[in-house]
Amino acid sequence: MELKLYDTLTREKRVFEPLDRNRVRMYVCGPTVYDFAHIGNARPLIVFDVLFRLLRYRYGAEHVVYARNITDVEDKINARAAERGIPIRDLTEETYRYFKEDVAALGCLPPTVEPRATEHIEEMKALIERLVAAGYAYVADGHVLFHVPSMHEYGKLSKRSLDELIAGARVDVAPYKRDPMDFVLWKPSKPGEPAWPSPAGIAAPGRPGWHIECSAMAWKHLGETFDIHGGGIDLVFPHHENEIAQSRCAFHTPLMAHTWMHNGFLQVEGEKMAKSEGNYITIREALREWLSTILRFQMLMTHYRQPIDWTRHASEQAAAALDSFRVHTSGVDTTGVQVHAGVLEALADDLNTPRAIAELHKLADEARKGSFQAGLDLSASCDFLGLDLRSVDLQEILKLQRGGLDETKIVSLVEARNAARKSKDFGQADRIRNELTDMGVELEDKKDGTTTWKLKR
Repeated sequence: MELKLYDTLTREKRVFEPLDRNRVRMYVCGPTVYDFAHIGNARPLIVFDVLFRLLRYRYGAEHVVYARNITDVEDKINARAAERGIPIRDLTEETYRYFKEDVAALGCLPPTVEPRATEHIEEMKALIERLVAAGYAYVADGHVLFHVPSMHEYGKLSKRSLDELIAGARVDVAPYKRDPMDFVLWKPSKPGEPAWPSPAGIAAPGRPGWHIECSAMAWKHLGETFDIHGGGIDLVFPHHENEIAQSRCAFHTPLMAHTWMHNGFLQVEGEKMAKSEGNYITIREALREWLSTILRFQMLMTHYRQPIDWTRHASEQAAAALDSFRVHTSGVDTTGVQVHAGVLEALADDLNTPRAIAELHKLADEARKGSFQAGLDLSASCDFLGLDLRSVDLQEILKLQRGGLDETKIVSLVEARNAARKSKDFGQADRIRNELTDMGVELEDKKDGTTTWKLKR
């Protein structure tokens, strides 16, 4: 079974063959630890966790290195710490702790290594010194900047020319820049901000730019060239484009990563997620409303390269599907049971999780018809995907969604009201309607005498 992955750089899906089968290396951009991670952040965490599991299955857990960084020095961190009136280190430690709790709750395996930017300043300085010495970077007004026109293949990842990038980008206008697209490798620190001696003493004491951080951490833990680099589609430009420029020019290599993978955007109920729109949902908030397995399954219902619309209806669909799986896997012992071949084949086709889920539904149908083996395969495959079926009970989930309401009680009250109306005891019918209204239940009386109900949103 061949593993095929879509490469953003070449815009093609091709057979994946690692540089070294004994050390398959993957880097994924992690969080900037200044605030709670939102559900859009959860998507790459889950997508690349599935890929990590697949690579471990294929090449052996001991032969796969997954690095996911922590950005703990950055402008947003400084601003948030000042806003809250707390030390920067306190903010980053608190946020990192919450992030780890959220990621674990989503069923993600811990990465092999989780490098922190502040622990790799020396590697960043070494890269900057190389770039200056080779003529790709220059010092100006206390800064060190990468000179974009010096890298003739800049823009290859985003498939845009330098002129197109300049026209479409929001660039910092600064009089000391040689070119508008030049980006910061090192910047002076303001009073109270983290600061380190500059690379080789060539600039003011300060701190690294964002882009150089990932290049340095990837180099430290995975080498000058490695197998897979992943992240959200929003990182293609400028972050990943700049990473490529820095790393390739520092090491004089034709590639930084052999395969670039990017997950699509996430929106909420058909709208772009934004605090200003009132639809901004953190992972922590979502976990208070839905079981983590439901959130994970919902993320996998859409292919990772496609945009995903995060809706309550999709959450309910995910809950119902998982409950149907649970019914046919309860109490089975999957020791020694292999992941179903159909699920593996789907995942090997550029992480086709919708197709893998279709295979799970087929197994559930076979188990419903009496196939014990199908139940075993279903359980083992769900475990492989990080889906914990043990806690999934649809009726309990629905009760939680209804604030602990008992559906049996609601149905009983609706039937009692129908009986009261039939006997023309309209006072009793109104009292029951009011009770249901107080419980958050909305009634609709049909012309044929029947009554339907739903929960108010």
